[in-house]
Amino acid sequence: MSLKPITLDDLQASVGKEVGVSPWRTVTQLMIDQFADATDDHQFIHCDPERAAAETPFGGTIAHGFLTLSLLSAMTFDTLPPVEGGSMGINQGFEEIKFVAPVKTGSRIRTRFVLANLKIRPSGWIQATHEVTIEIEDSKKPALTARWLTMTFVEPERETA
Repeated sequence: MSLKPITLDDLQASVGKEVGVSPWRTVTQLMIDQFADATDDHQFIHCDPERAAAETPFGGTIAHGFLTLSLLSAMTFDTLPPVEGGSMGINQGFEEIKFVAPVKTGSRIRTRFVLANLKIRPSGWIQATHEVTIEIEDSKKPALTARWLTMTFVEPERETA
């Protein structure tokens, strides 16, 4: 899905507002296993459904917290429009992350995005700070909350003589 770009003026007017809710995304055992292979984290609570069902309070396997966090990128592309004239975006990091509830295998998650702050720099870089909440379908508690900083580069306008 390709979203229509947002103007810088419209982006500035969105500060303090919820700017998007992503579609639901199912977290599968295959995703968890592939993440375990990529990160070398094969703890049984993630990768052994029978043992996790027998030995944990979760009733089965759960997603790695960092897998859930890493899905923010995909959910962003599905939800937030690109900045008009933006040529690239980068993840700058997080000011805080809190893992609130585990994501059980087979659960559906989605993200709510609130644009908390926006800094437009003369160099063309735009720093956006989003308050994000990854919700778990049919759960009162979210999977995680975070304050996420991203940067987008927009070529600065050149003054004409």
